Amino acid sequence: MKPIVVREYARLTTDDSIETSLDRACIPQSAFDWLCRLSAGFKSNGASLLHLENRQWLRLDNFVGIVETPCGTLLEILPKHTEASNEAASRALLIKMLETALDLPKRTTDKTDIQTYRRPLLEWVMKEFVLALDHLLKRGLRFDYRRVEEEQRYLRGRLDMNKQLRQPPGRAHIFNIRHDLFLADRPENRLLKSALMRVCGLTQEPDTWRLSHELAGLLAEIPGSPNIAADFRQWRSDRLMAHYQPVRPWCELVLGQHMPLAMRGKTHGISLLFPMEKLFERYVEVKLRRELPAPYTLNRQAKSQFLCTHEDKSLFQLRPDLLIQSPQKTALVLDTKWKLLSAADNENKYGLSQGDFYQMFAYGHRYLSGEGDMILIYPKTENFSETLPAFEFSEKLRLWVTPFDLENDRMHWPMTSRTPSYPRYSLQDNPRKAERDSGSAGWRL
Repeated sequence: MKPIVVREYARLTTDDSIETSLDRACIPQSAFDWLCRLSAGFKSNGASLLHLENRQWLRLDNFVGIVETPCGTLLEILPKHTEASNEAASRALLIKMLETALDLPKRTTDKTDIQTYRRPLLEWVMKEFVLALDHLLKRGLRFDYRRVEEEQRYLRGRLDMNKQLRQPPGRAHIFNIRHDLFLADRPENRLLKSALMRVCGLTQEPDTWRLSHELAGLLAEIPGSPNIAADFRQWRSDRLMAHYQPVRPWCELVLGQHMPLAMRGKTHGISLLFPMEKLFERYVEVKLRRELPAPYTLNRQAKSQFLCTHEDKSLFQLRPDLLIQSPQKTALVLDTKWKLLSAADNENKYGLSQGDFYQMFAYGHRYLSGEGDMILIYPKTENFSETLPAFEFSEKLRLWVTPFDLENDRMHWPMTSRTPSYPRYSLQDNPRKAERDSGSAGWRL
């Protein structure tokens, strides 16, 4: 079945007379009712999947990915990173962010197809899994010894003397033996078999279908996993299992076990829902960590400070998304927000949230002792391409709102000369040149 493609905050209805687009679509009544029930389960866990506007309309929240209903409706939700509707660009961005945030291994053998992004997200996941599994099988499956205890009419392995001595006279010709079998029945292979059988039943791409069924024949003697979570806990990552590591992330995606970003409900097939706030935060973290010069370190979700104390107990833990620290002190507090801003909409405060400013004010006083700079990071759009003027909480504490370019993976760093604790060079600048100019690798304390 062809998936229904929408994007974040799209509206869904059962009225088939509307004109469909990425921002609104028509779904069957059975899928409509099931999504309402699924949303109730999300709310009980503290998450919001969608909002019921009335009896005919649903409005999606900031989750992206794919979800399949029991009636067979496949809904693909893409990120809304721009006001313009561009399905191919949105899917390409989502795939790039998932590869980076989940540390998915990239393959170069199918470069043309990756560049065109003609495949829906679900087919891309399944195709990458079977390609990784095919590469693994060419290198060879890992076998392991399994202890077998049984009764036979012949001797094999070792005789279990305790059981043999208790044999009745009429069964003296039956031997209780213990021996080891060298089998491919081990947790890693069972998980791969379960994921492969799920792909065989869901894929509609001819190449993926053909390759998956060929691989299923090679794994015919391996049983499926009876307990997926338990087998994942037993997945070994030692030197002998190194060639299994590239296929594991894809296997986790197919089986719905990829945590902490994936959120799963009681769905019919493969369902992958990712909160866009967390996905954007993880993506920015990975990109900044790769470019951060020494001796600075990037810490995620710091937990060292609290908002207040009460009867010698610390209350209300403060957890900024990112902290850039030097060996001496915290240099910068950064927080990511997945929201579209407009630099021209000054009357409505550019679309900024007052609650976010309260949050950053608390971070600045606890992590920076009320002196320094903080940054709120939003996605770059046509209406928000430059850093906004500084928001001053005091003479010594300031907040910057800056864009992150998702296409070029560059953050627009605000340049300032008044505060010595602020970075004076972009992370993409030449570290050696910056070191000659400022006495540190692109940064100055």
